[in-house]
Amino acid sequence: MVVFLVGGESRLMDALITKMEKDGHKTYLLTGKRDGRGKYRRVFERYNFPYDSESVREIFSNVNPDLVIFLGAYDTNYDWSDARRESVRFTADLTNLLSAYAFNPKGRFVYLSSEAVYGRSYMEDIHETEPASAKSFQAMAILQGENICKSYRDTREMDTRILRFDHLYDTPRKGKADNNPCFQMTLEMLKTNQIAANSRNTFSMIYQNDAVEFAYRVMMEEHPKYPLYHITSGEVITQMDLAKLIQQNAGEGVEIRDDTVGEGFRLALDGSRYQQEFDGKIFVPYEEGVKAVVTYMRKYSSSFLQREDTGAGWGNRVVQLLRRIFIMLIPYIENLICFIPFFMINNRAVGSQYFSKLDAYLLYVLLFAIVYGQQQAIFSALLATAGYCFRQMYHQSGLEVLMDYSTYIWMAQLFILGMVVGYMRDQIGHIKKDDEEEIGYLHGQLGDMTEINDSNVRMKQIFELQLVNQKDSLGKIYEITSSLDRYGAYEVLFYAAQMISRLMNTEDVAVYTVANRTYARLFSFTSPTARKLGNSIRYPEMEDMYEDLKEHCVYINKTMDDRYPLMAQAVYAEDEMQIILMLWGLPWDRMNLAESNRLTVISYLIQNAVVRANRYLEALHERRYLENSSILEKDAFTQLVNAFFDAKRNGLTECSLVQVTCGEENYKEAAEILEKKLRQTDYVGLLEGGLYVLLSNADEQNARGVISRFAEEGYESTIVDGEVAAQ
Repeated sequence: MVVFLVGGESRLMDALITKMEKDGHKTYLLTGKRDGRGKYRRVFERYNFPYDSESVREIFSNVNPDLVIFLGAYDTNYDWSDARRESVRFTADLTNLLSAYAFNPKGRFVYLSSEAVYGRSYMEDIHETEPASAKSFQAMAILQGENICKSYRDTREMDTRILRFDHLYDTPRKGKADNNPCFQMTLEMLKTNQIAANSRNTFSMIYQNDAVEFAYRVMMEEHPKYPLYHITSGEVITQMDLAKLIQQNAGEGVEIRDDTVGEGFRLALDGSRYQQEFDGKIFVPYEEGVKAVVTYMRKYSSSFLQREDTGAGWGNRVVQLLRRIFIMLIPYIENLICFIPFFMINNRAVGSQYFSKLDAYLLYVLLFAIVYGQQQAIFSALLATAGYCFRQMYHQSGLEVLMDYSTYIWMAQLFILGMVVGYMRDQIGHIKKDDEEEIGYLHGQLGDMTEINDSNVRMKQIFELQLVNQKDSLGKIYEITSSLDRYGAYEVLFYAAQMISRLMNTEDVAVYTVANRTYARLFSFTSPTARKLGNSIRYPEMEDMYEDLKEHCVYINKTMDDRYPLMAQAVYAEDEMQIILMLWGLPWDRMNLAESNRLTVISYLIQNAVVRANRYLEALHERRYLENSSILEKDAFTQLVNAFFDAKRNGLTECSLVQVTCGEENYKEAAEILEKKLRQTDYVGLLEGGLYVLLSNADEQNARGVISRFAEEGYESTIVDGEVAAQ
């Protein structure tokens, strides 16, 4: 196969050349620049042309490659320090390459992208179907490159393939910087003997050798299932764990500084699509890859360090200090050296018939005033004065020279002219510097405005989407929440959890009822995750959440603390907290003001249904309970048992029904004694066959514990099937 590589010199380019040559492919190379000074491995033919050259089309036509690989995000020909300008060149170059290669309908064009196209934190590994979220100009240029390849695939039916590498790392070239986490943290270690790490920042990396092997399979596949694949190790590592690996291989004296603050950042690509089709295997784990990078960078540390860095050593810092002093003295040394020929010229011109009127010292002072400014003008004027006096002393004594007023007139004109010209030069320099700073500031402002505009555009798109599908509209929300009205008074809270799950688009919702000022009891839930806080919680001790709920605000877990739900809201009735709604399973980008407002609206609509149910039950209080007791009458208790067991059958709660053995005449006495062994959310009532106790949020194991407590009071009891007993 004829393979055409496009990109600047780098370790990745060398690895691709080695792989292609090893497998017997004929390899060509387009360097992207006219000079041939780059260090590349040997290829069959090398072309030193820029990407925008008109000759690229002719080169492709002559070589007729079966496979073109563009390094894209890893092309070292691009200097991203001025990303705004470079991004334009990047997309223009890629477009020229694709249009030049479009003549070959059977050829393959592979574009190497990176994880940089995702610019925010993600709770889960990022699948290829996840929309990109590029933030920086460099990331947007890389993403634009992907879109250009997709466009050529759709419109010209070109076989373009995109490979996104996940934090690619390898031993760097001497003195060459890289932007992967392993290189950056190792460089920090070399500079300061410290490594700053945040244990909440997580990511995954892949060693270059493994990445090349993975990518090679996609490149050689005749008809891959997809045009886009993530090339990743699939092994997530925290910044703190990476710092520990670097410390282990760095030797003694290296410290780790824990910078664990803020919300954390997670960015790891999902490689399941690739694994299902190609089944790749990682050969270089983190332990070996990090060791190779650290060992290499320590061995050649001088090429990566500046002399002022702490890790560069005391001797190098002294050399750097002397170097600075020498650089500072260079203008003065140059001034002294230039003074010598001007002194000789002046001595020769004094006795000359034609050049006696030429003031060489004046030219000398003007020269340094124009080039270096006022400071050097003064120094050169002092040297010129010394030379002038020395020359005058050939024929006069030193005292006579000092007493001659013409000497001072000459000195005055020399200093005045030199200082004025030097001052003007310095002012022009200050004006240029101020202009450059202002331009830099305006560039920064423009960048901020661009980011703000991008954010506004995203919000506009979100609102447009909401208007289009109408699932988030107030009308739709009211329609769904009003469906609670058709449920019985006992069923409202069970199906409220199910309704919130549907409206908030999450599978994990829990409803807690407030028992008193200390405890809240789990009433219903939609998944095992939603009940992970337990059947009872001391909600005032959950300070971050409680403070927001107390102020009638929605709580948002911005720190992703595992002890709290991701979002929570309280339902009040007559200024008393009655219910706490808790949500899990929300993606990070939906934990925002829009979702908070939606939950607020939902909670107010639920409040109406809950208040209606409570008032209905209060109105029927005398008809629901036996006189002077807390025992529910048969009809009321039957409805309650049916509601609980229907909810249990739908996976919304756990409950158990216990039958107590006692005579009818002892029901009230037994209820008074057994209530002391029950929670506030448990119920005592009558059914066919006697006295029963309904235990909310209690499975059979919990129910056996209650039966044991009843036995201690002298009452025998057994677990019965609630659905059968309530018939």
